[in-house]
Amino acid sequence: MALKITEDCIVCNACLPECPNTAIYEPGVEWRMADGTTIKENFTLMNGASTDGAANHTPISIDFYYIVPDKCTECQGFHEEPQCASVCPVDSCVPDELYHETVEELMVKKERLHA
Repeated sequence: MALKITEDCIVCNACLPECPNTAIYEPGVEWRMADGTTIKENFTLMNGASTDGAANHTPISIDFYYIVPDKCTECQGFHEEPQCASVCPVDSCVPDELYHETVEELMVKKERLHA
């Protein structure tokens, strides 16, 4: 299950440098699959849409930090626990109930992001 950042976020920046997939973005900043990954060309998103790795996407939030579900692996293959959640001083990094993924699925996603 991907993580999300709730509106309780105080925009402290603690989580941003911790993400091994560069899945966390500042409020209002466009995101790209290529950021922090080896994705350079077309990539199929979880919703089935295809995107160019370098294409800019609309920010998910303009008010607080956000996590791109297509890039979040809950730190599987990197750390024993999600680093954003472990450093968040207000516990605003929580499981995103919209994205249910097994550890195996998260590991496949990690391999796709860092081929």
